[in-house]
Amino acid sequence: MATSNSSSIMSSTFYLTGIPGYEEFHHWISIPFCLFYIVGITGNCMILHIVRTDPRLHEPMYYFLAMLSLTDMAMSLPTMISLFRVLWSISQEIQFNICVGQMFLIHTFSFTESSVLLAMALDRYVAICHPLRYAIILTPKLIVKIGIAALLRSSILIIPLMARLAFFPFCRSHVLSHSYCLHQDIIRLACADIRFNVIYGLVLITLLWGLDSLGIFVSYVFILHSVLRIASREGRLKALNTCASHICAVLILYVPMIGLSIVHRFAKHSSPLIHIFMAHIYLLVPPVLNPIIYSVKTKQIRQGIIHLICSPKISSITM
Repeated sequence: MATSNSSSIMSSTFYLTGIPGYEEFHHWISIPFCLFYIVGITGNCMILHIVRTDPRLHEPMYYFLAMLSLTDMAMSLPTMISLFRVLWSISQEIQFNICVGQMFLIHTFSFTESSVLLAMALDRYVAICHPLRYAIILTPKLIVKIGIAALLRSSILIIPLMARLAFFPFCRSHVLSHSYCLHQDIIRLACADIRFNVIYGLVLITLLWGLDSLGIFVSYVFILHSVLRIASREGRLKALNTCASHICAVLILYVPMIGLSIVHRFAKHSSPLIHIFMAHIYLLVPPVLNPIIYSVKTKQIRQGIIHLICSPKISSITM
């Protein structure tokens, strides 16, 4: 009975990994991670506040940008507590149910972010190719429906993968490769037939990311066709400039995402540092860079941030 209980306890507990070989520097390594999280959370919160409070930004483009900020934070925040618990030597243990919940949030919101980027591409297509019908097509009610549909699509389709994990025995090492839980990392520890999870996961990635990226590509084909018909060079540059931030957001999500998938599928025996490096880029780069890109490239957001930062100083001076 004691052995059975011990086995049950072991099977419900996993151990997270920091930076192998650099354990004595974990406290120092935590400093840049802390700065990244602060920059990402602050930047995205500022964008949400500016879009909410500035009536001039109550337009489809900025509503989608607010969705992007929400999904960025929702994708990265679940990893923050477990990461700092490991780096600050508080605990490396994580219970199975918490691990599954963390996986569900990470994968759901990464797929949701891909859908939001597709919606933003469609927004740019309508704005450039059908400017006179922009407000008629992209109504607030439609934008809300798009956001709900993106979240439901991602969360419902990810449930079968998470549900299957509850029936897997984990009799091998319970040490995970990262400081948080990923589906492709945990299934390799299962002592069971994982073919369904592997095949379903690949199909899910192909369908969701594939369809989203195809939709983005087709949208930009039509956008370029419309832009090239603009007579003036200044007009063409102005139209393309409105897409620059979105193109950057697409690249900083898809490139690390594809890189992490390739590393897990085809470089299983490579250095653990490569896996860890790619995993942290995948979760930290979009939330940190997206607010910076949009504040630099989008005049209205930049002005809103400057006003938000400077207004307290102006108020204190006048007092």
